[in-house]
Amino acid sequence: MSKPAIPLDARQPTDWRSAAMQKRIRRRYGAERRFRLLGAAAVLLSAAFLAFLLLTMVAQGWRGFTTTQLALPIDLKAAGMKITRDQLSSPAADLALASGGLEDAVQNAAAAAFGPDGATYLAPSAWVSVRDAIKRDPGMLERRTVVRVPAATGFDQALTGAGDPMMEAGVARLTRQDAIHRGFNWTFLHESDSTDPVAVGIWGALKGSLLTMAITFLIAFPVGVLSAIYLEEYAPKNRWTDLIEVSINNLAAVPSIIFGLLGLAVFLGTWEIGGRLYGPMLPRSAPLVGGVTLALMIMPVIVIASRNAIKGVPPSIRDAALGIGASPIQVVFHHVLPLAMPGILTGTIIGMARALGETAPLLLIGMRAFIVTPPGGFTDPSTVLPVQIFLWSDEVSRGFVEKTSAAILVLLAVLLAMNGLAIYLRNKFETRW
Repeated sequence: MSKPAIPLDARQPTDWRSAAMQKRIRRRYGAERRFRLLGAAAVLLSAAFLAFLLLTMVAQGWRGFTTTQLALPIDLKAAGMKITRDQLSSPAADLALASGGLEDAVQNAAAAAFGPDGATYLAPSAWVSVRDAIKRDPGMLERRTVVRVPAATGFDQALTGAGDPMMEAGVARLTRQDAIHRGFNWTFLHESDSTDPVAVGIWGALKGSLLTMAITFLIAFPVGVLSAIYLEEYAPKNRWTDLIEVSINNLAAVPSIIFGLLGLAVFLGTWEIGGRLYGPMLPRSAPLVGGVTLALMIMPVIVIASRNAIKGVPPSIRDAALGIGASPIQVVFHHVLPLAMPGILTGTIIGMARALGETAPLLLIGMRAFIVTPPGGFTDPSTVLPVQIFLWSDEVSRGFVEKTSAAILVLLAVLLAMNGLAIYLRNKFETRW
């Protein structure tokens, strides 16, 4: 009787199969390790680029937050200033000081104290500092005193070794006289644009950005959220709603300059014709116009983010609310909307951060004017931070290079604050299922 045939797998050892399987496993694990290394390298490269950007901006912009001042001895009585205390208390005090020869007195005092080239060491706005000091202390008109005035841009550059020989010689001479002082540049935080890089400030552009963002939020947030609620909870599913959804998705990808052209054509073009017929309508280069234009730009983003947040609420919440007798509108506003609010707020703040950094649409509607006073309201002429940075970067004077980098740091700080607020709101209101 013959023995039954033994299967090949039972007759021969399976070392070759286990070796091939181990080889495939090692190859798969190796590919996984390489993928993890590539991912880590990508993260490190992104962090390196971000660190390079921040370090470059800080290295170039920190001097924009500092100022160089010169201790200027001045005797206004000996200079022949014919200004009385009564004139200083009048509304025309600035005009009286300007027409009374104060600027010439400051330049003569600089030449007497610092040498024949002393007047070139002072910024063009140095006499304004003396004027403000006189208004604070009228007794300066009758005695010799020392006033700290801003130094010229060339003198400030000479402190870093990048100035011309004449300015470097002046730096050495005034250093021996202990007449050079450096401190925080408060002027940069509470003044507006100027032709003198020493006297420029960021407050006018920052206030314009805040006013513009207020209009943007007041229009885009309620309209965007209500549109998302209707499309997600109430709108029938047909080809018209499908067309609306596709249009919203396409509008979210439209370049921002297109919205600038829309604002120029509608809010300033068509309405300007109506203003000539029926009276003033919307003013040019005002936060009101900029806010409406940016609201149209970010509204699709808010609608998409709000719809996704509403869609993320579990259907069991709706079923439970309906089961205990809640009406459909109570279900939406008492149950669905509060649970979706973290995602809605996060998407809204991200959209607002995008609007804050936009330049092209605001350039088209005229918010690139030379504004020397901060706007007092939503209809006053103003500019915004990105446009102000663009204008300063186009200046010839080297002093604007530091101010441009400093303004970029202010803009980055505002953007980081808005993103930090989005993260805080998401973590505070987020419900874990």
